[in-house]
Amino acid sequence: MSLDNYYYATKRVDFTADTLTGDTIADVAIIGGGITGVSAALHLAERGYNVALLEAQDIGWGASGRNGGQVLPGFGTSMHNIKHLTGAETAKRLWDMSVEAVDLLHAQVQRFGIPCDPVRGYLHAAIKPRHVRDLQTEQEELASFGAPVGRLLQGADLQARLPSPRYLAALEDNISGHIHPYNYTLGLARAAQAAGAKLYANAKVTKVTPGAKITLEAGGHRVTASYLLVAGGAYLNGLEKNLSGYIMPVGTYIMATEPRADVPGLIPGNEAVADLNFVLDYFRRSPDNRMLFGGRVSYSTLPPPSLGASMLARALRVFPQLKGAKVEFLWGGNVDITVNRAPHFGRLENNILFTHGFSGHGVALTGLAGKLAAEAIAGQAERFDVFTRIPHGRFPGGRAFRTPALLLATSYFRLRDML
Repeated sequence: MSLDNYYYATKRVDFTADTLTGDTIADVAIIGGGITGVSAALHLAERGYNVALLEAQDIGWGASGRNGGQVLPGFGTSMHNIKHLTGAETAKRLWDMSVEAVDLLHAQVQRFGIPCDPVRGYLHAAIKPRHVRDLQTEQEELASFGAPVGRLLQGADLQARLPSPRYLAALEDNISGHIHPYNYTLGLARAAQAAGAKLYANAKVTKVTPGAKITLEAGGHRVTASYLLVAGGAYLNGLEKNLSGYIMPVGTYIMATEPRADVPGLIPGNEAVADLNFVLDYFRRSPDNRMLFGGRVSYSTLPPPSLGASMLARALRVFPQLKGAKVEFLWGGNVDITVNRAPHFGRLENNILFTHGFSGHGVALTGLAGKLAAEAIAGQAERFDVFTRIPHGRFPGGRAFRTPALLLATSYFRLRDML
Protein backbone atom coordinates (compact mmCIF):
# COMPACT_ATOMS: atom_id res chain seq x y z
CA MET A 1 0.00 0.00 0.00
CA SER A 2 1.22 3.48 -0.85
CA LEU A 3 0.57 6.43 1.41
CA ASP A 4 0.82 8.58 -1.70
CA ASN A 5 -2.02 10.39 -3.38
CA TYR A 6 -3.47 8.49 -6.37
CA TYR A 7 -3.82 11.78 -8.20
CA TYR A 8 -0.08 12.46 -7.94
CA ALA A 9 0.64 9.03 -9.41
CA THR A 10 -1.62 9.78 -12.39
CA LYS A 11 -0.50 13.35 -13.09
CA ARG A 12 -0.80 14.18 -16.81
CA VAL A 13 -0.21 17.95 -16.91
CA ASP A 14 3.29 19.28 -17.46
CA PHE A 15 3.63 22.34 -15.23
CA THR A 16 6.65 23.99 -13.61
CA ALA A 17 6.05 26.78 -11.12
CA ASP A 18 8.09 29.97 -10.95
CA THR A 19 10.70 30.57 -8.23
CA LEU A 20 10.66 33.74 -6.15
CA THR A 21 14.30 34.90 -6.18
CA GLY A 22 13.97 38.55 -5.26
CA ASP A 23 11.65 41.42 -4.42
CA THR A 24 8.89 42.00 -6.95
CA ILE A 25 6.00 44.36 -7.67
CA ALA A 26 2.58 43.25 -8.92
CA ASP A 27 -0.85 44.70 -9.47
CA VAL A 28 -2.41 41.79 -7.58
CA ALA A 29 -0.91 39.30 -5.14
CA ILE A 30 -2.64 36.02 -4.36
CA ILE A 31 -1.98 33.77 -1.36
CA GLY A 32 -2.75 30.13 -2.16
CA GLY A 33 -2.06 27.94 -5.16
CA GLY A 34 -5.28 25.93 -5.18
CA ILE A 35 -8.16 26.20 -7.63
CA THR A 36 -9.33 29.56 -6.27
CA GLY A 37 -5.89 31.10 -6.54
CA VAL A 38 -4.97 29.80 -9.98
CA SER A 39 -8.43 30.62 -11.34
CA ALA A 40 -8.11 34.20 -10.07
CA ALA A 41 -4.62 34.43 -11.52
CA LEU A 42 -5.91 33.24 -14.90
CA HIS A 43 -8.84 35.65 -15.04
CA LEU A 44 -6.78 38.60 -13.82
CA ALA A 45 -3.92 37.93 -16.23
CA GLU A 46 -6.40 37.71 -19.10
CA ARG A 47 -7.65 41.16 -18.06
CA GLY A 48 -4.10 42.50 -18.32
CA TYR A 49 -3.15 42.55 -14.63
CA ASN A 50 0.35 41.78 -13.43
CA VAL A 51 -0.25 38.87 -11.00
CA ALA A 52 2.03 37.25 -8.40
CA LEU A 53 0.62 34.10 -6.78
CA LEU A 54 2.44 32.78 -3.70
CA GLU A 55 2.02 29.13 -2.63
CA ALA A 56 3.77 27.78 0.46
CA GLN A 57 4.15 24.28 -1.02
CA ASP A 58 3.57 23.14 -4.61
CA ILE A 59 0.71 24.31 -6.81
CA GLY A 60 -2.28 22.09 -6.03
CA TRP A 61 -0.66 20.72 -2.86
CA GLY A 62 -3.66 21.45 -0.62
CA ALA A 63 -7.30 20.47 -0.86
CA SER A 64 -7.44 21.18 -4.59
CA GLY A 65 -5.11 18.26 -5.32
CA ARG A 66 -6.40 15.87 -2.64
CA ASN A 67 -10.20 15.96 -2.74
CA GLY A 68 -12.76 13.43 -3.95
CA GLY A 69 -13.04 15.07 -7.35
CA GLN A 70 -16.81 15.43 -7.03
CA VAL A 71 -18.14 18.36 -9.07
CA LEU A 72 -21.33 19.78 -7.57
CA PRO A 73 -23.55 22.84 -7.73
CA GLY A 74 -24.91 24.17 -4.48
CA PHE A 75 -23.02 24.40 -1.22
CA GLY A 76 -21.91 22.43 1.82
CA THR A 77 -25.28 23.18 3.38
CA SER A 78 -28.75 22.74 1.89
CA MET A 79 -30.42 25.33 -0.28
CA HIS A 80 -33.19 25.39 2.32
CA ASN A 81 -30.61 26.64 4.82
CA ILE A 82 -29.14 29.11 2.31
CA LYS A 83 -32.63 30.52 1.78
CA HIS A 84 -33.06 30.83 5.55
CA LEU A 85 -29.71 32.65 5.84
CA THR A 86 -30.10 35.05 2.92
CA GLY A 87 -33.70 35.19 1.78
CA ALA A 88 -35.24 33.66 -1.32
CA GLU A 89 -34.01 36.17 -3.90
CA THR A 90 -30.35 36.01 -2.85
CA ALA A 91 -30.55 32.22 -2.49
CA LYS A 92 -31.76 31.94 -6.09
CA ARG A 93 -28.83 34.07 -7.31
CA LEU A 94 -26.41 31.97 -5.29
CA TRP A 95 -27.84 28.74 -6.70
CA ASP A 96 -27.61 30.06 -10.25
CA MET A 97 -23.96 31.02 -9.74
CA SER A 98 -23.20 27.60 -8.28
CA VAL A 99 -24.56 26.03 -11.48
CA GLU A 100 -22.48 28.53 -13.45
CA ALA A 101 -19.46 27.26 -11.49
CA VAL A 102 -20.01 23.73 -12.82
CA ASP A 103 -20.45 25.01 -16.37
CA LEU A 104 -17.32 27.17 -16.01
CA LEU A 105 -15.29 24.14 -14.94
CA HIS A 106 -16.32 22.14 -17.99
CA ALA A 107 -15.78 25.14 -20.27
CA GLN A 108 -12.25 25.65 -18.94
CA VAL A 109 -11.46 21.95 -19.34
CA GLN A 110 -12.51 22.14 -22.99
CA ARG A 111 -10.93 25.53 -23.67
CA PHE A 112 -7.50 24.57 -22.35
CA GLY A 113 -7.59 20.88 -23.20
CA ILE A 114 -7.07 19.83 -19.59
CA PRO A 115 -6.74 16.01 -19.30
CA CYS A 116 -8.79 15.58 -16.13
CA ASP A 117 -11.37 12.97 -17.25
CA PRO A 118 -14.55 15.06 -16.79
CA VAL A 119 -17.77 13.07 -16.34
CA ARG A 120 -21.34 14.26 -15.82
CA GLY A 121 -23.64 12.28 -13.54
CA TYR A 122 -24.20 11.97 -9.81
CA LEU A 123 -26.32 9.98 -7.34
CA HIS A 124 -27.33 11.28 -3.90
CA ALA A 125 -27.95 8.10 -1.89
CA ALA A 126 -30.36 7.49 1.00
CA ILE A 127 -29.43 5.05 3.77
CA LYS A 128 -32.52 5.38 5.96
CA PRO A 129 -36.18 6.39 5.53
CA ARG A 130 -35.63 9.97 6.69
CA HIS A 131 -32.98 10.32 3.98
CA VAL A 132 -35.59 9.31 1.40
CA ARG A 133 -37.84 12.07 2.72
CA ASP A 134 -34.89 14.48 2.57
CA LEU A 135 -34.34 13.59 -1.09
CA GLN A 136 -38.01 14.21 -1.85
CA THR A 137 -37.73 17.60 -0.15
CA GLU A 138 -34.57 18.29 -2.16
CA GLN A 139 -36.45 17.52 -5.38
CA GLU A 140 -39.08 20.10 -4.46
CA GLU A 141 -36.47 22.66 -3.40
CA LEU A 142 -34.48 22.31 -6.62
CA ALA A 143 -37.64 22.60 -8.69
CA SER A 144 -38.42 25.88 -6.93
CA PHE A 145 -35.05 27.20 -8.17
CA GLY A 146 -35.81 26.11 -11.72
CA ALA A 147 -33.18 23.36 -11.63
CA PRO A 148 -33.57 20.18 -13.65
CA VAL A 149 -34.87 17.60 -11.19
CA GLY A 150 -33.72 14.01 -11.53
CA ARG A 151 -35.66 10.85 -10.77
CA LEU A 152 -35.80 9.30 -7.33
CA LEU A 153 -34.54 5.78 -7.97
CA GLN A 154 -35.81 2.93 -5.81
CA GLY A 155 -36.13 -0.84 -6.02
CA ALA A 156 -35.00 -2.43 -9.27
CA ASP A 157 -34.25 0.96 -10.85
CA LEU A 158 -31.86 1.73 -8.01
CA GLN A 159 -30.16 -1.68 -8.12
CA ALA A 160 -29.57 -1.29 -11.86
CA ARG A 161 -27.66 1.92 -11.21
CA LEU A 162 -26.14 1.18 -7.81
CA PRO A 163 -26.09 -2.54 -6.90
CA SER A 164 -25.54 -2.04 -3.17
CA PRO A 165 -27.50 -3.43 -0.21
CA ARG A 166 -26.89 -0.24 1.77
CA TYR A 167 -29.19 2.21 0.01
CA LEU A 168 -32.96 2.67 -0.04
CA ALA A 169 -33.08 5.31 -2.79
CA ALA A 170 -30.94 7.66 -4.82
CA LEU A 171 -31.67 10.98 -6.48
CA GLU A 172 -30.33 11.47 -10.00
CA ASP A 173 -28.34 14.61 -10.64
CA ASN A 174 -27.27 15.30 -14.21
CA ILE A 175 -25.58 18.63 -13.44
CA SER A 176 -22.95 17.19 -11.11
CA GLY A 177 -20.16 14.76 -11.90
CA HIS A 178 -16.47 14.19 -11.25
CA ILE A 179 -12.96 14.99 -12.47
CA HIS A 180 -9.30 14.33 -11.66
CA PRO A 181 -8.87 17.44 -9.45
CA TYR A 182 -5.07 17.61 -9.43
CA ASN A 183 -4.80 17.57 -13.21
CA TYR A 184 -7.57 20.17 -13.37
CA THR A 185 -5.74 22.46 -10.92
CA LEU A 186 -2.45 22.10 -12.78
CA GLY A 187 -4.23 22.69 -16.10
CA LEU A 188 -5.64 26.00 -14.83
CA ALA A 189 -2.22 26.90 -13.44
CA ARG A 190 -0.58 26.22 -16.79
CA ALA A 191 -3.19 28.41 -18.50
CA ALA A 192 -2.67 31.22 -15.97
CA GLN A 193 1.08 31.06 -16.48
CA ALA A 194 0.66 31.14 -20.26
CA ALA A 195 -1.53 34.24 -19.85
CA GLY A 196 1.33 36.00 -18.05
CA ALA A 197 0.69 35.34 -14.34
CA LYS A 198 3.63 34.46 -12.11
CA LEU A 199 2.88 31.42 -9.95
CA TYR A 200 5.51 30.97 -7.25
CA ALA A 201 5.80 27.64 -5.41
CA ASN A 202 7.62 27.14 -2.10
CA ALA A 203 6.97 30.80 -1.32
CA LYS A 204 5.35 30.77 2.11
CA VAL A 205 3.97 34.16 3.13
CA THR A 206 4.96 34.93 6.72
CA LYS A 207 3.70 38.48 7.05
CA VAL A 208 1.18 40.76 5.36
CA THR A 209 1.34 44.52 5.87
CA PRO A 210 -1.82 46.25 4.62
CA GLY A 211 -1.95 49.72 3.13
CA ALA A 212 -2.51 51.47 -0.17
CA LYS A 213 0.39 49.28 -1.27
CA ILE A 214 0.28 45.88 0.42
CA THR A 215 3.56 44.21 1.33
CA LEU A 216 3.94 40.44 1.63
CA GLU A 217 7.06 38.83 3.05
CA ALA A 218 7.98 35.37 1.75
CA GLY A 219 11.28 33.51 1.91
CA GLY A 220 13.29 36.63 2.66
CA HIS A 221 11.76 38.53 -0.25
CA ARG A 222 9.03 41.14 -0.52
CA VAL A 223 6.10 41.31 -2.91
CA THR A 224 4.36 44.67 -3.17
CA ALA A 225 0.87 44.83 -4.68
CA SER A 226 -2.13 47.13 -4.98
CA TYR A 227 -4.59 44.30 -4.29
CA LEU A 228 -4.45 41.01 -2.40
CA LEU A 229 -6.63 37.89 -2.59
CA VAL A 230 -6.30 35.56 0.40
CA ALA A 231 -7.18 32.04 -0.75
CA GLY A 232 -5.22 29.74 1.55
CA GLY A 233 -8.28 27.89 2.85
CA ALA A 234 -7.58 25.29 5.52
CA TYR A 235 -3.83 25.84 5.15
CA LEU A 236 -3.69 29.56 5.97
CA ASN A 237 -2.46 28.59 9.45
CA GLY A 238 -3.40 31.80 11.24
CA LEU A 239 -1.60 34.12 8.83
CA GLU A 240 -4.54 36.55 8.82
CA LYS A 241 -5.66 36.93 12.44
CA ASN A 242 -8.93 38.62 11.44
CA LEU A 243 -9.98 35.42 9.66
CA SER A 244 -9.11 33.10 12.54
CA GLY A 245 -12.08 31.27 13.96
CA TYR A 246 -14.29 31.58 10.89
CA ILE A 247 -13.09 28.24 9.53
CA MET A 248 -12.05 24.96 11.09
CA PRO A 249 -9.58 22.65 9.29
CA VAL A 250 -11.02 19.13 9.25
CA GLY A 251 -9.15 16.08 7.99
CA THR A 252 -10.84 13.81 5.45
CA TYR A 253 -9.48 10.71 3.73
CA ILE A 254 -9.65 8.70 0.50
CA MET A 255 -8.45 5.27 -0.54
CA ALA A 256 -8.08 3.70 -3.97
CA THR A 257 -8.24 -0.03 -4.59
CA GLU A 258 -6.21 -1.89 -7.15
CA PRO A 259 -7.75 -1.93 -10.67
CA ARG A 260 -10.56 -4.51 -10.66
CA ALA A 261 -12.66 -5.98 -13.45
CA ASP A 262 -15.81 -5.80 -11.29
CA VAL A 263 -15.62 -2.07 -10.49
CA PRO A 264 -17.37 -0.84 -13.69
CA GLY A 265 -20.38 -2.99 -12.83
CA LEU A 266 -20.67 -1.45 -9.38
CA ILE A 267 -21.34 2.01 -10.84
CA PRO A 268 -22.38 1.15 -14.41
CA GLY A 269 -23.34 4.75 -15.25
CA ASN A 270 -19.97 6.05 -13.99
CA GLU A 271 -21.65 8.54 -11.67
CA ALA A 272 -20.09 9.98 -8.54
CA VAL A 273 -22.02 8.96 -5.42
CA ALA A 274 -22.39 10.30 -1.88
CA ASP A 275 -24.76 9.40 0.93
CA LEU A 276 -26.68 11.82 3.15
CA ASN A 277 -25.00 11.10 6.48
CA PHE A 278 -23.34 13.97 8.34
CA VAL A 279 -20.09 12.00 8.23
CA LEU A 280 -20.67 10.76 4.74
CA ASP A 281 -19.21 8.20 2.36
CA TYR A 282 -18.43 9.43 -1.15
CA PHE A 283 -17.07 7.38 -3.99
CA ARG A 284 -16.62 6.90 -7.72
CA ARG A 285 -14.66 4.77 -10.09
CA SER A 286 -11.47 5.87 -11.78
CA PRO A 287 -10.70 5.61 -15.50
CA ASP A 288 -8.44 2.64 -14.73
CA ASN A 289 -11.25 0.86 -12.83
CA ARG A 290 -10.24 1.47 -9.25
CA MET A 291 -12.79 2.25 -6.58
CA LEU A 292 -11.98 5.68 -5.12
CA PHE A 293 -13.71 5.74 -1.74
CA GLY A 294 -13.70 8.69 0.64
CA GLY A 295 -14.98 9.25 4.13
CA ARG A 296 -13.98 9.45 7.78
CA VAL A 297 -13.12 12.78 9.35
CA SER A 298 -10.61 13.93 11.92
CA TYR A 299 -11.31 17.12 13.82
CA SER A 300 -7.76 17.07 15.15
CA THR A 301 -6.56 16.72 11.48
CA LEU A 302 -4.48 13.69 12.62
CA PRO A 303 -5.22 10.52 10.61
CA PRO A 304 -7.32 7.98 12.56
CA PRO A 305 -5.57 4.70 13.53
CA SER A 306 -5.80 1.73 11.13
CA LEU A 307 -7.09 4.12 8.51
CA GLY A 308 -6.66 1.85 5.48
CA ALA A 309 -8.49 -1.05 7.10
CA SER A 310 -11.33 1.13 8.32
CA MET A 311 -11.74 2.80 4.92
CA LEU A 312 -11.89 -0.59 3.20
CA ALA A 313 -14.42 -1.78 5.78
CA ARG A 314 -16.63 1.21 4.95
CA ALA A 315 -16.35 0.42 1.24
CA LEU A 316 -17.31 -3.22 1.91
CA ARG A 317 -20.46 -2.07 3.73
CA VAL A 318 -21.48 -0.38 0.51
CA PHE A 319 -20.18 -3.00 -1.90
CA PRO A 320 -19.68 -6.48 -0.40
CA GLN A 321 -18.63 -7.40 -3.96
CA LEU A 322 -15.25 -5.78 -3.16
CA LYS A 323 -14.35 -8.59 -0.73
CA GLY A 324 -10.67 -9.36 -1.18
CA ALA A 325 -9.89 -5.89 -2.58
CA LYS A 326 -6.58 -4.30 -1.69
CA VAL A 327 -5.94 -0.68 -0.76
CA GLU A 328 -3.19 0.53 -3.08
CA PHE A 329 -3.36 4.26 -2.37
CA LEU A 330 -4.37 6.05 0.82
CA TRP A 331 -4.21 9.80 1.43
CA GLY A 332 -5.95 12.66 3.13
CA GLY A 333 -5.99 16.39 3.61
CA ASN A 334 -7.84 19.22 5.28
CA VAL A 335 -11.01 20.96 4.21
CA ASP A 336 -12.06 24.35 5.55
CA ILE A 337 -15.51 24.23 7.10
CA THR A 338 -17.55 27.15 8.41
CA VAL A 339 -20.06 27.10 11.25
CA ASN A 340 -23.00 27.11 8.81
CA ARG A 341 -21.19 25.07 6.08
CA ALA A 342 -21.69 27.92 3.59
CA PRO A 343 -18.76 29.62 1.78
CA HIS A 344 -17.32 32.76 3.34
CA PHE A 345 -16.35 35.63 1.01
CA GLY A 346 -15.45 39.14 2.07
CA ARG A 347 -12.90 41.92 2.50
CA LEU A 348 -10.35 42.59 5.22
CA GLU A 349 -9.61 46.00 3.67
CA ASN A 350 -10.94 47.66 0.54
CA ASN A 351 -8.03 46.18 -1.40
CA ILE A 352 -7.77 42.81 0.45
CA LEU A 353 -10.32 40.16 -0.49
CA PHE A 354 -10.70 36.62 0.86
CA THR A 355 -12.59 33.45 -0.06
CA HIS A 356 -12.65 30.31 2.03
CA GLY A 357 -14.99 27.95 3.91
CA PHE A 358 -16.14 25.84 0.96
CA SER A 359 -16.86 23.07 3.48
CA GLY A 360 -15.95 20.13 1.28
CA HIS A 361 -18.03 21.45 -1.62
CA GLY A 362 -15.49 23.47 -3.56
CA VAL A 363 -14.25 21.63 -6.65
CA ALA A 364 -16.47 23.70 -8.94
CA LEU A 365 -17.22 26.70 -6.73
CA THR A 366 -13.58 27.58 -6.10
CA GLY A 367 -13.04 28.14 -9.81
CA LEU A 368 -15.94 30.60 -9.90
CA ALA A 369 -14.69 32.19 -6.66
CA GLY A 370 -11.42 33.06 -8.41
CA LYS A 371 -13.32 34.55 -11.33
CA LEU A 372 -15.59 36.61 -9.04
CA ALA A 373 -12.58 37.90 -7.10
CA ALA A 374 -10.99 38.95 -10.39
CA GLU A 375 -14.19 40.75 -11.36
CA ALA A 376 -14.29 42.55 -8.00
CA ILE A 377 -10.65 43.67 -8.26
CA ALA A 378 -11.44 44.97 -11.75
CA GLY A 379 -14.25 47.10 -10.29
CA GLN A 380 -17.22 44.81 -10.98
CA ALA A 381 -17.96 43.56 -7.47
CA GLU A 382 -21.72 42.96 -7.66
CA ARG A 383 -21.52 39.19 -8.08
CA PHE A 384 -18.76 38.75 -5.48
CA ASP A 385 -20.85 40.80 -3.05
CA VAL A 386 -23.83 38.44 -3.38
CA PHE A 387 -21.73 35.87 -1.52
CA THR A 388 -20.86 38.39 1.19
CA ARG A 389 -24.57 38.50 2.11
CA ILE A 390 -24.28 35.05 3.70
CA PRO A 391 -23.92 35.74 7.45
CA HIS A 392 -21.06 34.03 9.29
CA GLY A 393 -19.86 33.64 12.82
CA ARG A 394 -16.75 32.27 14.46
CA PHE A 395 -16.52 28.82 15.96
CA PRO A 396 -17.05 29.14 19.72
CA GLY A 397 -14.34 28.63 22.27
CA GLY A 398 -11.39 30.57 20.86
CA ARG A 399 -8.28 28.91 19.49
CA ALA A 400 -7.62 26.65 22.51
CA PHE A 401 -11.16 25.27 22.82
CA ARG A 402 -12.37 25.41 19.21
CA THR A 403 -11.73 21.74 18.42
CA PRO A 404 -13.30 20.36 21.63
CA ALA A 405 -16.32 22.60 21.07
CA LEU A 406 -16.65 21.35 17.50
CA LEU A 407 -16.35 17.73 18.64
CA LEU A 408 -19.13 18.29 21.16
CA ALA A 409 -21.35 19.99 18.59
CA THR A 410 -20.88 17.26 15.98
CA SER A 411 -21.50 14.38 18.40
CA TYR A 412 -25.24 14.93 17.96
CA PHE A 413 -24.99 14.61 14.17
CA ARG A 414 -22.79 11.50 14.43
CA LEU A 415 -25.44 9.97 16.69
CA ARG A 416 -28.12 10.77 14.12
CA ASP A 417 -26.06 8.93 11.48
CA MET A 418 -26.44 5.80 13.57
CA LEU A 419 -30.24 6.11 13.94
